Amino acid sequence: MERRALINIDYTKDFVATNGALTCGEPAQLLESRITQITNFFIDNGDFTVFAVDVHEEGDSLHPETKLFPPHNIRNTEGRDLYGSLNELYKSNEQVAQVYFMDKTRYSAFAGTDLEIKLRERGITEVHLVGVCTDICVLHTAVDAYNKGFNIVVHQDAVASFNQAGHEWALGHFEHTLGAKVIRGSFL
Repeated sequence: MERRALINIDYTKDFVATNGALTCGEPAQLLESRITQITNFFIDNGDFTVFAVDVHEEGDSLHPETKLFPPHNIRNTEGRDLYGSLNELYKSNEQVAQVYFMDKTRYSAFAGTDLEIKLRERGITEVHLVGVCTDICVLHTAVDAYNKGFNIVVHQDAVASFNQAGHEWALGHFEHTLGAKVIRGSFL
């Protein structure tokens, strides 16, 4: 049996709330109960559960995203808090050993982080991905997971983007180019 982990990507107020700095809006808001349900399942099952959360520094003109997007997920701001019931779930489990909150400064949760080390030391071979944006941070995390030899599972009902065409393209890319399993129905 494969050892698995959940990587919950960027489900923060800035990416999800109506007034978020770089919001996916309603498509992401509609995921709240499903993402929370999946995350709760992984935590309750004792699986390694990662909250990979984008972080930026106020006024950082050197970060490449500065030219592409408005300021978002600024360190120590409310916009960086996990959105809705996911935040409550995290807060009630943040002291649990298999729950890991990590900062990421690039699209991929693997870029410049210790994520691969954390997965390898636990013998994890399969990563489940949920969060936003399907065609940006979820996609880049999936590409890195593929290149590092992990099996990938993407939960279609727990990913969203502000770009519907990009979202649809990424779902196909996960499956047909990265060999990911895209779960299109209930996982639980």
